[in-house]
Formats: sequence, structure tokens, C-alpha cells
Amino acid sequence: MTDDVRGFPAFGAQSARGQFARSWWGRTWLSAMEDTALDLRQLKRGRKYAAAGLVGPITVSPGLIAAPVDDVDGGPYRTRLRLAELSDVDWERFLDRVASRAGHLAALLDRDMPHDLVEAADDAGVHLLPGIGDLDPECDCPGWELPCRHAAALSFQVSWLLDADPFVLLLVRGKGEREVLDELQRRNAPRFVRATGTDEDVPAADAFARPVPPLPDLAAFTPRGGPDVPDAPGIPAATFALLAANAAAAAEAVLSGAPKPNRRHDAVRLAATFPDTAAAARLREDAGEDFPRAVAAWTHGGRGGLDVLESVWSPPKPVLARARAALAEVAEDRDVELEFERNRGTVAGAGVQIRAGRDGRWYPYRAEDGVWWPSGSPENDPGAVLAALLG
Repeated sequence: MTDDVRGFPAFGAQSARGQFARSWWGRTWLSAMEDTALDLRQLKRGRKYAAAGLVGPITVSPGLIAAPVDDVDGGPYRTRLRLAELSDVDWERFLDRVASRAGHLAALLDRDMPHDLVEAADDAGVHLLPGIGDLDPECDCPGWELPCRHAAALSFQVSWLLDADPFVLLLVRGKGEREVLDELQRRNAPRFVRATGTDEDVPAADAFARPVPPLPDLAAFTPRGGPDVPDAPGIPAATFALLAANAAAAAEAVLSGAPKPNRRHDAVRLAATFPDTAAAARLREDAGEDFPRAVAAWTHGGRGGLDVLESVWSPPKPVLARARAALAEVAEDRDVELEFERNRGTVAGAGVQIRAGRDGRWYPYRAEDGVWWPSGSPENDPGAVLAALLG
């Protein structure tokens, strides 16, 4: 494979309850496919095909993702996903945004796609992630659906590739990793440097073409530990380490674009992130009876999970319509009845409930002594969540 064509071996069969698209950009990819779908049954079957490992080796190139997909009724079928490449002008704008902040390049090299980078590109008119209708599925199967179950299966597995390496998305948009990095290096490298003691500009290649002295003998250095922080009255030294870690977690949430937290959110996050500390135990003692449920919600779903626990809202009618279609087959297979009240669907007599979050995910709940408790991680497919609860 070359820089502009990458091949990935076929995924093996995965757990039926495995999660697709753990990254925010992977979830955006799936939303572009799911929000355009006209038949949710094809999405559900595609999800099963992806988890069963029916998708063959995936090839990614500019504007195209292709793979053979098997089927219980035949195949393999030649399946493709097309996504328009960025224009030369769009690439110039995007690369300028990446080069403008060192943190953006560092994040990409760490296989992360920062929210603020994508937002800055959007502001410049460069839409890196696909939107509704941007993904164009093709398949030589006899089905007429868009997407068919084979294209849906390929889309689900592509979300795994994007989770692991956002450069896959950049390649589909037109440039491979090596080309992107070369362009960024060209933007960031100084063309000339000032020669010492003169007014003459010297090419950087000449200025830095000098012998590099050897590193000093490391045996001559004695390693030192961190600062020795003594205990203060009522404040153990370990508390300082906890406070530093907590501040780092809060800063990361703010930098990722999360809403500004209040004191309760901070308390819940602290107890969920550091459950075995004395500080978390003290919070649980002082925060009231409902605090453990809030901590469980944050543990499973973060800030979005806490919002689902504490608020009730009315999803748009198309969202509920798609959810009802996805849930109908599961309810029929298990011979249960699902009753919806705003964003909450409850199976009468079974003690299970699913809740729609404002983030587009569905959260599982179970009744314990008449109280609804968060019972697992959220997923995009409400049918998979309900099936796991009933299973």
C-alpha cells in the first residue's frame, strides 16, 4: 500500500454488545449514515453483520472506502462508501488551521481529533466530518435501500478505523498521513535564520548543518524525586496529588468543549473518577441519598449520563419514530410492550427502561427497589440497548 491507499485486514467477530464509535468523530461519522437512512431495519442488520465479522478487508483511498461484504443469503457483495474530497483551497485552509497551533498537530499525532480544530475548520468553510447526505453508499447486492445492510455494516466497521486513527478520515478527504505531515512541516519550518554576529540571512539548512556534540555521560547525574510535601493539619499530602489530578480532569473537560460545570457536577465527577479515595467517601456521606445514582450515571456516561438521569425532555418526532422502528423488532421477539413517555421508554413489568440523551445516545436503566438506576454504557442503537437489558 502507498500513502494514498491504505488496506486494513478484516475484523473478526465481535461481541454482540460491543460498542461502535467510541470517539466523538466516529459517532459523527455514524450519525451521517444513520440520520440519512430510510429503513432502520437495514441499519440493525448492518450492525449485526459488522459485529459478526462479515465485512472483508477494507481499502481506503481518496474519496472512497471499499470492502467485500458477505451475507447469509449470498455474496460477497462489492460495497463502497464515497465521500467528496476536499478542494485544494479547502486543504490549504485546513492545514493552516492545524499549523496555527502546535497542540493540533500533537493531538493528530496522538491519534486524536480536537473539537476546536474541527470547529475552526468549519468556521473557515471546511467541513471535514460528513454531514447528512454526504456519505454515498454503493453496493452490487439486489437491495434498493440506502444504505443497504452491507453498506451499513461497512460504515459501522469504518467507525472502528476512525476511532483508532483520524488520519483515515483525512485520507478519504484526499490526503494521506505522510502528505499531511509534510505539508505541516513545510508551514512550520523557518525558511531563514539570522546568522550570529551579522546582518546576513542564512538558509536554515546551512545554519543547522553543524556537528552535533555527544550527549553527556548519564552516569554523572543523580536522579531526584519530586518535591517532598509534608502533611498539613487536616490535609494529608496525598490530597494534593488528588487535587492536581482532579484539576487536570476538569481542565480537559473544559478544553474539549463541555459546558461549564457547577459545584454538583464537580462533586459527582470527583467521586466517579476517584471512587476509592477518602475525598470520594466524604462526598458520598455529605451529598445525600441520590448522590450514588448520580455517580453511577457519570461513571457510565459522563456529563451526558448525568443529564439523562436528572432531566426529562421531549426528543424530536423523527428521532422517536426511528427509535420506535428499531425497538419494534426487539419487543416483538421478546414478547414485551414498550411504553414511551417523552425521552423514556419503559418495558412494563420487566423493570428495564431506556432513555434518550441529548447527545444522540440511548442509556440503559434498571429498577432496583422501585428506583431507576443507570445500568451500563450508552449506545447509538436503542434496539441494541434494549436487547442487552432484556438478555
